[in-house]
Amino acid sequence: MPTKKIKLKPLSACVVSALALFYSHAALAQTAQKEDKKEESVVITGSRIPRASLEGPAAVTIITGEEITRQGYKNVYDALNNAVQNSGFTQGEDFGNTFTPSANTISLRGLGPNHTLILLDGRRMADFPIAYEGTVNFTNLANIPSNIVERIEILNGGASAIYGSDAIAGVVNIILKKHTQGYNINAKIGDTERGGGGNKRVQFSGTVNVDQLQSLFSLEYSEREPLRATQRDFMALRSTPSATLYRKDIKTGRYIDLGDACSQLSDFFDGTQISYKTSKGSYCASPRLSPMHWTVQTKNQSLNLFSSSNLTLNADTTLFADILLGKNKTENDTRSPSWVSSSTNQSYFWNKNTNAYEAWSKVFAPEEINGVNRFNRRWDDTSAGINLGIRGVLPGSQWNYEAAYSASAYRSENVVPRTLANIDTFFLGPKLGLDSAGIAIYAPDVQRLTRRLTPEEFNQITAASRSADSSRTQTLSVALNGELWQLPAGAIKTAGIAEIGNQSFDNLPDPQINQGVFNTVTKSDDVRGSRKRYALGAEVYVPLLKEVTASLAGRYDDYHFAGRKDGKLTYNGGLEIRPTQELLLRANYATSFRAPDMNYIFKARGTGYYSSTTDYYRCKAEGQELKDCDYANYSPGANYVQFGSPDLKSEKGKSFGVGVVWSPSNQFDVSLDYWNIKISDMVVNLSADQLLRDEADCRTGKRDIKSSLCADTINRIKRYPTNALSHAGEIQEIWVNPINAAYQATSGIDISAKYLLKTTTAGSFTFKANYSKVLSKKSKQFEGDALYDDLADLGNSDWRDKLIASVNWNKGDWSNTLTVTRYGKIPNGSGEYYLSPTGIANWSTVYQASKNLSVSLIINNVFNKIKYDYSGGWPNYPVGSFTPFGRQGWLEVNYKFGA
Repeated sequence: MPTKKIKLKPLSACVVSALALFYSHAALAQTAQKEDKKEESVVITGSRIPRASLEGPAAVTIITGEEITRQGYKNVYDALNNAVQNSGFTQGEDFGNTFTPSANTISLRGLGPNHTLILLDGRRMADFPIAYEGTVNFTNLANIPSNIVERIEILNGGASAIYGSDAIAGVVNIILKKHTQGYNINAKIGDTERGGGGNKRVQFSGTVNVDQLQSLFSLEYSEREPLRATQRDFMALRSTPSATLYRKDIKTGRYIDLGDACSQLSDFFDGTQISYKTSKGSYCASPRLSPMHWTVQTKNQSLNLFSSSNLTLNADTTLFADILLGKNKTENDTRSPSWVSSSTNQSYFWNKNTNAYEAWSKVFAPEEINGVNRFNRRWDDTSAGINLGIRGVLPGSQWNYEAAYSASAYRSENVVPRTLANIDTFFLGPKLGLDSAGIAIYAPDVQRLTRRLTPEEFNQITAASRSADSSRTQTLSVALNGELWQLPAGAIKTAGIAEIGNQSFDNLPDPQINQGVFNTVTKSDDVRGSRKRYALGAEVYVPLLKEVTASLAGRYDDYHFAGRKDGKLTYNGGLEIRPTQELLLRANYATSFRAPDMNYIFKARGTGYYSSTTDYYRCKAEGQELKDCDYANYSPGANYVQFGSPDLKSEKGKSFGVGVVWSPSNQFDVSLDYWNIKISDMVVNLSADQLLRDEADCRTGKRDIKSSLCADTINRIKRYPTNALSHAGEIQEIWVNPINAAYQATSGIDISAKYLLKTTTAGSFTFKANYSKVLSKKSKQFEGDALYDDLADLGNSDWRDKLIASVNWNKGDWSNTLTVTRYGKIPNGSGEYYLSPTGIANWSTVYQASKNLSVSLIINNVFNKIKYDYSGGWPNYPVGSFTPFGRQGWLEVNYKFGA
């Protein structure tokens, strides 16, 4: 295989040369060194150097596998979603209308899913193949079996000098178990008190040891039932009924009377279809339409397999192999099947029978299409990850090494039901040509619009598209760590890493979409891309004095993509001072960078539509309250246009933090840390909802319409002319192509405390608390703009602060844990004021019935609290920020044998 030459920048070449000289000298020094005693050490996220202390120059939060169960978390994602560092609003499987309902992710410090690096045992996983919100790449957290998790470590702040690109907001390292005894069967079942969303899960794990071979395996199968909006009384009906059937005169804007059609079809939509009268006439409508077709929680089946094997060749050499396989089936419902006449050509036609331009529309009722699930969307996801390598001690030295090859792949097949191109003919009859304005001419029979369909007829005008999306990543790495010289205060320790990697993705839509098979004009392009990555890095840990330790890391990453390359040298420095044995003062400073998402780079001109859209400007212009506005949450939503750009620059970040840890005894410790993160050239694909909010503020004078932000925003939102015959003043399309934003910065504090109380009669009590507060978050999109206060923005749904407190009581065979999560204020749906902070309590009781058998009872949301918000209208709660589940109960049985 030919060697690929990398041309480094002058500074980078100097760094690489220095590192090479440093390690050649260090190897000679280490070979001469002889030590009889070896300190027991562990590797903590944020460093590749093993050390005895769990505390370092940067704060690391640890969630153990036991705590995931004890604190009432359903899985790994649930535990991370509730972590106090996760202050950002994200859309996942419980969001309903989203691009990625089969995946879950987090947003540390509110900087977005793509600024948090997710690692599995210190190694990267393949991105989820479908971009989050259709824009950014991210790692899916939905399919990692919780029973094989040893612990989760969350590192605050930038760590690119250790792990490379993406580690700007922080790093999450999910560390899996490597040792266990015997076999373990775990079964868990749960349901919600108000109905819907039930769960089942069974896990089987164990260890197989044969001579020098040690293997751990785990198999997990789970099922989750969907939760529909109709299963919660506060959102089972909309206050304003949604149109289900209408006929409209385009020129006058009035609805044409449908006779007794609404009463004849009154059994539709669970018997809620009525004739709804307005100032412009009447049409058929139902207050249950939207709730019937909105899955708050997706239906899911998941099968996951994990295996970890170690073969000891001798005392200094071990071969290892880790394999993780996953199969995931997801199903949800986000919109009702519907038809609008001539939707591919202005959505109206010339009616030859009435000599008028008319628009016809029909929503297909569950009663005529064979049930509400008939139009569900489905995802079939497959993931695989492998890690192969060798680790040990270099002969004749005390240097530890590891050489590994890791690879992972993700494939998602999506089945989307669609109406066929023949649907206009089905309802309107044959097309008779076009008029002088290019509008289609029909002579339709109105009975075709108002009569009841059969499931067989519905099947004649609908089919499904099948797309296939995939992503892959692979890395070859060599790591080295050991001790250099012995100083009076201790040994200088060091570690080095060299990596070669490759990432790629493919988005392949159904070719029938572009062949005119379906009733759509929105085209879908094949999108694919790849990039190579080369990296070289080093760390050093220096005990300057007995009380003072310094650490320094440097790394150069070089990316090759789209005929160009982008490299960056990052560094990281830390300082630990221990004035006394009980007190630690720490500080860290880091530079970081992030290469642009491949989706941003390789996306061709993409078009599509949002599941729902709110036109804030028209609501304000017509003086309508958001909760009652005709233009709020309309579905399907506005069309969007998106472009990629191979010329996007890499993001550059700086972060620093200072903190103090006080641990006067083994029973008590407390820490306080301040963190600050700044990003320049941040790549953003602007949120359509935020653009619409900004447009309303610009057009109504809340923002300066002459500002560069207003000019850019208004230019991105294309509207039909106010004098258009149809859709007058409505949104035509929204342009959301990515740009390098000028600047974003955020800062805050983290506080954690732990206290262990042991008594002679009442057992032992463990009190834990973690609190995080965002002190500031400011941004500007263009260099000349003034800094914008994101915390004061009532369109920003991120948490301002979050607190998690728990108490665990152990006595005899019983263990009880109460966990309370207090969510700080967030804006209400109308963006007019803040919702009050809310506390949610979880309770778990674990009974050790015998040496091998334990039984757990878990209650989530003990007090059955649901956060209501009627200000934004249906669905009457803060979607994505809180859930409408209410109280949930779980029974878990764990049995061990063969130890």
